[in-house]
Amino acid sequence: MKSQVDVFINRELSWIEFNKRVLLTGMEKEYKILDKVKFCSIFSNNLDEFFMVRVASLKAQVEAGITKKSIDGLTPKEQLEKINKEVKKLTTLQETYVNNELNNELQEKGVILKKYKDLSENQRNWCNNFFNSSIFPLLTPLVVDPAHPFPFISNLSLNLAALINDGEDTKNQFVRVKIPTKNINRFIQIPNEIIQSSDEKSHFFISVEDLIGNNINSLFNGMECINYSFFRVTRDADLELKELEADDLLLAVEQSLQKRRLGGDVVRLEVESDMPKNILKLLIESISIQEEYIYFCKSLLGLDDLNQLTKINRDDLKENLLIGRTHLQLRNLDSPSNKNFNSIFNILRKKDILLHHPYDLFKTSVEEFINKAANDPLVMAIKITLYRVSKDSPIIEALMRAAENGKEVMTLVELKARFDEDNNIQWAKQLEQAGVHVVYGIIGFKTHTKIALIVRKEKGRLRNYFHIGTGNYNSNTSKFYTDLGLLSTDPDIASDLLELFNYLSGFSKQKSFQKLLVSPSSMREKFIFLIKREIKNAEQGKKAEIIAKMNSLVDPEIIKLLYLASDAGVKISLIIRGVCCLYPQRKNLSENIKVKSIIGHFLEHSRIFWFYNDNNNEVFIGSADWMRRNLDRRIEAVTPIEDSGLKSQIKALLCTYIEDDYFSWIMKNDGSYAKYALDAANNRSQIDLIGK
Repeated sequence: MKSQVDVFINRELSWIEFNKRVLLTGMEKEYKILDKVKFCSIFSNNLDEFFMVRVASLKAQVEAGITKKSIDGLTPKEQLEKINKEVKKLTTLQETYVNNELNNELQEKGVILKKYKDLSENQRNWCNNFFNSSIFPLLTPLVVDPAHPFPFISNLSLNLAALINDGEDTKNQFVRVKIPTKNINRFIQIPNEIIQSSDEKSHFFISVEDLIGNNINSLFNGMECINYSFFRVTRDADLELKELEADDLLLAVEQSLQKRRLGGDVVRLEVESDMPKNILKLLIESISIQEEYIYFCKSLLGLDDLNQLTKINRDDLKENLLIGRTHLQLRNLDSPSNKNFNSIFNILRKKDILLHHPYDLFKTSVEEFINKAANDPLVMAIKITLYRVSKDSPIIEALMRAAENGKEVMTLVELKARFDEDNNIQWAKQLEQAGVHVVYGIIGFKTHTKIALIVRKEKGRLRNYFHIGTGNYNSNTSKFYTDLGLLSTDPDIASDLLELFNYLSGFSKQKSFQKLLVSPSSMREKFIFLIKREIKNAEQGKKAEIIAKMNSLVDPEIIKLLYLASDAGVKISLIIRGVCCLYPQRKNLSENIKVKSIIGHFLEHSRIFWFYNDNNNEVFIGSADWMRRNLDRRIEAVTPIEDSGLKSQIKALLCTYIEDDYFSWIMKNDGSYAKYALDAANNRSQIDLIGK
């Protein structure tokens, strides 16, 4: 095997390459303007989370003196240096694009961001009145002097820093004003009649900070603002949980969330490129940040807020993918001619159902499955794992209704789902109050499984129905995340799920399962076996092939095994949306491996594993990527797909992705990605699947 550098791609740099694809996708001329805005916003939001978690972790390692190298041979300090260099290149690219092409095209389409200095007197009067009535009461200037220490700057907040002269003291005072972007829109729409525009399709906005900045002196009666500038900080937002010492995990997470809200260390400072040096010097000293973590911005700060513009009523400016239909086998369940109220269970007794969201409606499949169970008098129990759920979740409502109807309802709520902890705590409390038995999983492990089990009494005996998916039980994300799900009554898998739920609630030490692949107990071992079997078949001169689709490929052991498989002659096709630490198409290493990433209107989220197995295909779907955390440090479940018809459906789906030449980025042997020429593209996976 070659050196680490020649074998593995750095995880963090691979993620940056992924986010670059997101940005470049939004810059493609074929996309409509508000879709371009959406991708630009996603790029910024992704970057915020990357700094809050990944950069924060590396920075903490450096400060702790840790020099352990990554799988590609870089120390934490070396990784940070490369990260900052690459991110600054990308943010410069984004700023140039936003300030020029994006802004020009928005104006051409009638979506216009006005500058206060360019407004007429009448328009300024309207904006000033809006400021006085709707913004001024929300503002709280905080002065910095010997009696008032530098104020705490909350994570991702937008702030104004000003120097004020009171006319008496020769020394200017520093004042900070927090911009209230959570209580008021970042972009304030100016009525068309004020602009004197008769075009109903035109929309005029001014940024809230531009309006505040130009009314700054109204905050300092009798004093003068010498100059002002805007800044934004990003803080370490990763939770530190000492679970083994926590008697009450719910309380421990609540306390950790409070620490996050109070704020971890600053890991990035974004400032306007022309910020006065004296203001910048005070900021650097006050928040204790090194120069390499300062980002000088030539555009608006916090470009994730651009997402607000995508909500304007201009359907002609965005791709309207009006998709989603009820799965063919689940149609007409509630028609007057169908007198069997619980026919979904009758259907599943006859045949398994493979769901593909968002093409198959989540509402009329998974939600319907749980809703029917909640109301069905024959259902005795419902068990489900919840990782991320929507704030107005119909599934939560159904679970509470089921408990009120006297059913045994057990729900595992993962309190450590990053950035959803607070939401999940609130749901856990509401579920408990409704009589649902709520558990929080196994100490030391996140529960990332997507499983639901329904126990129904039929003709004097109990029958189990279940759903196993690749995505969360989240009604909102199901509309734009692509995920697969299996509805079935397979008795062996159902038995495995019963054991898994007992394990999650602390009443089982089950380590082996009949059919399910479960981490951390059996999944890694099984995937290694499946890959080695393809290697053995290839060495015997048989056809050998692996197709895998996932979010990320990071695990070194799996990657090394894939290299060995390639060397043995196994044909390997990998569809990996995000991080990929494997080099494809390298001579004497990975000549038989091809990698592509699909970035489109929907977030590719499904995990699929297909093995040729000497023409007796084995196929799996589930919640796990090939990452150390998924295989070793999380509770995950991957299910086999055994029905021959469903296997064929999945193979056809994988072929659709492999043949895609519109949304696909092809990974080259140096780890970079290249896009097909869109004007010559014939296969658009996400669009083509709508019509299937």
